[in-house]
Amino acid sequence: MNPELLAGVVARASCLYNKSEVERALDRLAAAITEKLARENPVLLTVMNGGVIVAGELATRLQFPLQMDYLHVSRYRNCTSGSELEWKHYPELSLAGRVVLVLDDILDEGETLAAILDYVRQQGAKAAYSAVLVNKIHTRKTAQVEADFVALEIEDYYLYGYGMDYRGYLRNAPGIFAVDAADCD
Repeated sequence: MNPELLAGVVARASCLYNKSEVERALDRLAAAITEKLARENPVLLTVMNGGVIVAGELATRLQFPLQMDYLHVSRYRNCTSGSELEWKHYPELSLAGRVVLVLDDILDEGETLAAILDYVRQQGAKAAYSAVLVNKIHTRKTAQVEADFVALEIEDYYLYGYGMDYRGYLRNAPGIFAVDAADCD
């Protein structure tokens, strides 16, 4: 992407949550997860690429035994709209008989999370939970899925930061930003 175009996207974006506010939301998320899963020896299963920053930030707040693995499933492929699911990498740890916490950056339409939770159950998990940094509030959810743990609920904007990207960029932005509607084409 052209650096000048990317700079324009950033200049027009609105900060919905700054770094401090996201950090406090992650603290609350960790507390809720700890209360439910601290004695379960869970597998924290990160959804790549969006979940990597959230996982890194959250894992250090979870002060109980757990194992970490990841899977890579993509719908957006650096675009601003979703398409077919593409399974790129499966977890290496066995999920059979385990409590699994699927961790992702955002719950938007729900197709990816629903497919991942189905996969986890098919692998024989004892229980499957999900946690997301952001639950997007709108009526376009196509899958009947809700996250068990949600840090923030946000209106229907195209977002970037803390793992969420704009055309493959800005996942590392120190806050959560709404892209101007003109940049969503």
